[in-house]
Amino acid sequence: MNRIRLSDYVKEHGQAKTAEALDLTQGALSKALRAGRDIYIVTCSDGSVAAEEVKAFPSQYRREVFAQCS
Repeated sequence: MNRIRLSDYVKEHGQAKTAEALDLTQGALSKALRAGRDIYIVTCSDGSVAAEEVKAFPSQYRREVFAQCS
């Protein structure tokens, strides 16, 4: 299993092919990239791909805490 950032996967495969592999529209993929969402692509040994997003929980509280730390 291989895990890479969505933006890196798109640079290698292009938006259209990435969107098709994830069963998304190209527009939805473009919007996720523009928003800077923390999404990773997981490539399985059989060649299939899936996506997972990393988010703080609870999100609003964690954003405030992380902002104070940086």
